[in-house]
Amino acid sequence: MLTVEGLRSRYGRIEALHGIDLHIDSGEIVTIVGANGAGKTTLLRCLSGLQPISAGQIIFRGEALATTPAYKRLKRGLAQSPEGRQIFTNLTVEENLRLGAFLFTDDRVDRDMENAFQMFPILKEKRNLAAGGLSGGQQQMLAIARALMGRPSCLLLDEPSMGLAPILVQQIFDVVKSMRDLKVTVLLVEQNAFGALSVADRGYVMETGKITMEGPASDLLADPRIREAYLGI
Repeated sequence: MLTVEGLRSRYGRIEALHGIDLHIDSGEIVTIVGANGAGKTTLLRCLSGLQPISAGQIIFRGEALATTPAYKRLKRGLAQSPEGRQIFTNLTVEENLRLGAFLFTDDRVDRDMENAFQMFPILKEKRNLAAGGLSGGQQQMLAIARALMGRPSCLLLDEPSMGLAPILVQQIFDVVKSMRDLKVTVLLVEQNAFGALSVADRGYVMETGKITMEGPASDLLADPRIREAYLGI
């Protein structure tokens, strides 16, 4: 579904990504783990079209996307739930969700919203309240639900567990697992390596703008280097 070849990106003179290669097959949950500052968010921003690339290829469902604007990538089925949630705090929960469906005007939008409410019942309870009044966990649920309103075939999730209490972290990872039932392919970026690798099919380890390890998630979880560096074991 998604192939990245030799991807490079820079901020001014400073290169942040140094030739990234990865692929994601349809229906997979793939995670990229690594420390803060490794370049994970920059990579997702390149994939969604928010950060320009300086070299390399992004192939999504057989189509080159390197110069495609962000909104057209969403139209093709590539959506992102960003780091820090970035919801519209002054708008209601429902208004945030409808903005996620800005590309669509058909009757299915209301059905999509009901599906979001089934996935996150608390959002239905608070649908008419300002999103800024939600708890951190509820805001993260809203950010994911808003991305799903774009009807993606591939969802980019950037640090969905960041800043959440442990019980909410588990809920978020349960939601990630449920994407398989929705037939949504997931690329998950996380500092919580244990949680991410526990729900993923495959994983990549990213350090200072490079992929340093890759393999089945279960193998990475068992690797002594990963356990020492990221799991504290």
